[in-house]
Amino acid sequence: MTYDAELFSIGQRIKWYRERRGMSQKMLGDLTGRSENWVYKIENDRIPLDRLQNLIALSRALRCSVSDLTGGYVSGLDTGGTEHQHVPAIRQALSLPASLLPRRVGAISADDFKESVAAAWTVYETQAEGRYRDVGERLPTLLRQGHAALRDAPAEQQAAVLRRLISLYSLHQIWLRRVGEPTLARVAADRGMSLADTAGDPALLAAAAWALACVLTSAGDVEDSYELVQQTIAQCRPQDDSSPEHWSAYGALHLQGAVAAVRATKGPRAWDLYHGAQRAVERVGSDANHWHTCFGPTNVAMHEVHLKAEEGDVGEALRAADHVRTDPDVPLERRTRYLIELVNLNRIQRDDYATVHILGKLLKQSPEEIVFSSLVREAVADLLKREKPLWRDDLRAVAAHIGLTA
Repeated sequence: MTYDAELFSIGQRIKWYRERRGMSQKMLGDLTGRSENWVYKIENDRIPLDRLQNLIALSRALRCSVSDLTGGYVSGLDTGGTEHQHVPAIRQALSLPASLLPRRVGAISADDFKESVAAAWTVYETQAEGRYRDVGERLPTLLRQGHAALRDAPAEQQAAVLRRLISLYSLHQIWLRRVGEPTLARVAADRGMSLADTAGDPALLAAAAWALACVLTSAGDVEDSYELVQQTIAQCRPQDDSSPEHWSAYGALHLQGAVAAVRATKGPRAWDLYHGAQRAVERVGSDANHWHTCFGPTNVAMHEVHLKAEEGDVGEALRAADHVRTDPDVPLERRTRYLIELVNLNRIQRDDYATVHILGKLLKQSPEEIVFSSLVREAVADLLKREKPLWRDDLRAVAAHIGLTA
């Protein structure tokens, strides 16, 4: 068997090197500190390999280079190579103690800071092109202004400023995760969690814990994420008359816990948490996006698809997807990530026409987002090997956009 790096996904390359060395999936999992199930999912492209330390551990165990496993391309990984143009300024701001951030910042009112944070979130959640550039440019200044606003706010406005500052740290973590900066994302989420912990507001703590759990789960630290969710749920349980914002943060925490649980091979507990989110969504009602969690009926339904996919039941996941609406009420970023998941599911099922159709929707809906997605890139590279006249032109349009050629 010969190996051609251009003809394999990362998962397939890992499998090829593992079999060449005569290893079982369990043996490779043991050598890298992961489970056999995790190796199976990675090799079959069920979950993305989006953490550099896992990639390095695999390359060492398989006695090959990182480049051998990635085919020379690493998307969404903190490799120390090319980084987004606004990362250095954000890194500099996050490296400063909170007490130093407001220096040389003019006075800013609580209302002005609130409006500025809301505007940045609006760009991130709705703008199809240029949102990473636009939001990334705003973040360092907003962080300094937020700490200045907190410093200068009268006592009666400090709680409101604190809420917006924690929301800003949440925007930092999600932006940083999407551009491949997991370490900085963790710093931002930890800062937000520390602020929330001092506020004495259970809804605020639940929202900050959700943001931190997102970072932990995406970095592969699923046991830590699961434990954080468990403890926060117990501490932040809403009352019957609690606000929809509290119920949203609480429900979103359940969903993130469900994802962490299923990736930690705690399937029954994952579905328990999912059902907890279903009960919480009854209190919220619509897709209101409180705390920018996207929590609502649509996101809960999307997570059913994700959990079934994580368990390896692709057919059931796609059947569940038949009942999910991706309407404009759900933020663009969430709709895009969901469509990327559908791309991967249809690719696994070898439904090429459906895969190309969804890729076309992604190109129109979020042309910037798909450039950052390793799953999109691998799907397109795979399809280019067997393109058909019926969908060749549509596929090549996506390929050209993300920098691949036939």
